[in-house]
Amino acid sequence: MTPTRRNLLIAAGAGAAMLAAGRHFWPEQGLLNPCRAHLPRHLAEDPIVAAAWAGIEPGRVWDCHVHLVGVGDSGGGTWINPRMQSWLHPMQYAQRLFFLNAGCAHQAPGQVDASYMERMHNLVDALAPGTKLILLAFDHAYDEHGERDLDRSAFHTPNDYAADLAERHPRYFEWAASIHPYRADCVEALERAVRRSARAVKWLPPAMGIDPASARCDRFYAAAARLRIPLLTHAGEERAVRGTAAPSLGNPLRLRRALDHGVQVVVAHCASIGTDRDLDQGPNGPMLPSFELFTRLMDEPRYQGRLFGDVSALAQVNRAGAPLKRILERRDWHSRLLNGSDYPLPGILPLYSVPGLIEQGVLAAHTGPLLTSIRAHNPLLFDFVLKRELRSGGSGFAPTVFHTRDFFMSANQATAAR
Repeated sequence: MTPTRRNLLIAAGAGAAMLAAGRHFWPEQGLLNPCRAHLPRHLAEDPIVAAAWAGIEPGRVWDCHVHLVGVGDSGGGTWINPRMQSWLHPMQYAQRLFFLNAGCAHQAPGQVDASYMERMHNLVDALAPGTKLILLAFDHAYDEHGERDLDRSAFHTPNDYAADLAERHPRYFEWAASIHPYRADCVEALERAVRRSARAVKWLPPAMGIDPASARCDRFYAAAARLRIPLLTHAGEERAVRGTAAPSLGNPLRLRRALDHGVQVVVAHCASIGTDRDLDQGPNGPMLPSFELFTRLMDEPRYQGRLFGDVSALAQVNRAGAPLKRILERRDWHSRLLNGSDYPLPGILPLYSVPGLIEQGVLAAHTGPLLTSIRAHNPLLFDFVLKRELRSGGSGFAPTVFHTRDFFMSANQATAAR
């Protein structure tokens, strides 16, 4: 495929991503990630960047939401649904190229997996020394009988692939397992992941076909509580990953079962988009914003120390707004918030609008040119500096939000002792 043809397809994927975002906006930085490798010195040493690291100990900064994807050309077992590689499904085909462009692996035939990893190495090298990324594995979808469902699986990143990378590159990476709770071997798989120093377990219920409120999850919850390994799970609407097409599985209230089993639950994106049924009022309860249901759970005293939120993607155009402002202003929540980038999404240029954030009043206008320039070189640094600059009602994210290592090391004390 010629570069021109590939770029046209990536641009088509950009259109798909913009439609998925659910609103119209103009991508002021263009459609394609320029994938510039070197961060110029004048950007790295800008006073705004220096101020972003003030009060932050880099060795305590673990980006807790980093997607590890591949096409299988490394031999590590990564897999994507064939529909994403078929011209018969042009939007999914283009979307795959678009996401690979965000990870700067779109022009590496035969070396996509390696190129994706090399790009992350390059980005981390430009951050303060000691910063790490938690690489997320991703399990297949399974049906209610515990059988793997390849047709409804979007992609697969094996636990061993993520663990191997973290073990080979300990200066850069930690890892999180992904284990479907309907699997017959879910407890054994979890115990193996803990032995390999997994820091968490990642779920995306609507895409994976997981009902967090189902009794089928109880064996898994009991093991996760016993092993003291947290669950990082999506809640609210899911627009990026196709799967089982069961949006109700993202209802935050369905996480009560895990919480009541004693599992520490981290809600990805703080359930900041979508609407879900208020199950506390019964199966026919009213539909409410997913974020309001997450807020209800966060404000229940019995879930103190058990329920947390990650702040990944909150500044995207489809999420920035009232939830972002409320999260910034809820200082009482900040000790329970964990920073993640949702990489490679910060590299998808149309998904963020710096002028839009300035217009909303959560970002100072003078930071705009610097953030825009940084993003063309290093989406991870862009995400970090942007979040350090966000303000609402005079409140920004506390440094503890970025000291995520503390949470995962505390949660995994049982693991560390092994």
